[in-house]
Amino acid sequence: MRVLLKASLNTEKANEVIRSGKMPQLMQEAMENIKPEAAYFTLDHGVRTCYLVFDLKDSSQMPPIGEPFFMDLDAEIDMTPVMNPEDLQKGLSQLR
Repeated sequence: MRVLLKASLNTEKANEVIRSGKMPQLMQEAMENIKPEAAYFTLDHGVRTCYLVFDLKDSSQMPPIGEPFFMDLDAEIDMTPVMNPEDLQKGLSQLR
C-alpha cells in the first residue's frame, strides 16, 4: 500500500542532531530503510518536516520505519494511505 509519512521534527532535538553532525547520516539511513518513491523536506507551521511516499508492504514495517524518527529526532509522525493517479482510476473504475 502506498503511504505518505509525515515526520514533524522536534526543533530542539533536531538542532542537537544537526550540531552533532549526525543529521545527514540519520536521513541517509532513513532513505535506505524506507526506500521512498518520493521524499520532500520543508517547513510546516514553522517546524522542520519531511514527507516520504513509500510502499508499506505489511503493517509490521511500521515500527522499524517510525521508531528512528521517534527515538532519534523526537518527531511527531503520521502515516496516511495515499493514491497516485493510476490508483485513483483503478478505484473509480470499481464504482460502476
